[in-house]
Amino acid sequence: MNNISLALQIDQASQIIKNGGVVAFPTDTFYGLGCDPFNANSVEKIYHLKNRPSYKAILLLISSLKMLDKCVVLDKLSKKQQDYFHTLIKKFWPGPLTIVLPANDLLPRNLISPEKTVGVRYPDCIVAQELAKAIGGVITATSANLSGKANTQTPFEVKAQFDGLDYILDGGKSSGGEASSVVDLTSDPPTLVREGRISRISLVTLLGNLA
Repeated sequence: MNNISLALQIDQASQIIKNGGVVAFPTDTFYGLGCDPFNANSVEKIYHLKNRPSYKAILLLISSLKMLDKCVVLDKLSKKQQDYFHTLIKKFWPGPLTIVLPANDLLPRNLISPEKTVGVRYPDCIVAQELAKAIGGVITATSANLSGKANTQTPFEVKAQFDGLDYILDGGKSSGGEASSVVDLTSDPPTLVREGRISRISLVTLLGNLA
């Protein structure tokens, strides 16, 4: 782990992000690429760095549940879908579950999906929570790897794939080792987009139905 204190690193990383930069930081799954999600130019930098297809949305991390309204609009969900949402977050947040929801119109178009949705997660990682908090409560967190390459768990692995990052927040090895599961609640029934650390069986047991 970097000898510079985590608090100082978070402060440095947050200033870089506020100035339009992109940083790598640890989460409870893998290292992610963080920028200001409301800055379309910064978001575009991430697509360029990762060589990521432009039609793929970039997920967001929030520092607390109070920050949800800044990035999604729950009222666009049906009553049943909202019930699913509250059931999921009561069980799995903070934790490795990304939930796809209707995007807030304030988010730039290059961040969200063509269907105007965005994946959101409340991570079980203090460093990620504090960094998100330091820039206003919401941060991008697409995986810190080149598109199609292996996910990264250490600053060394991040450096091996990128040479154009503005900063790497060294929080040591990330505690994950497996990607978050992704559930799309804008469909009926909900769709398991990706099975990660939370299994399909666990989700079906909780929700009763899953595409």
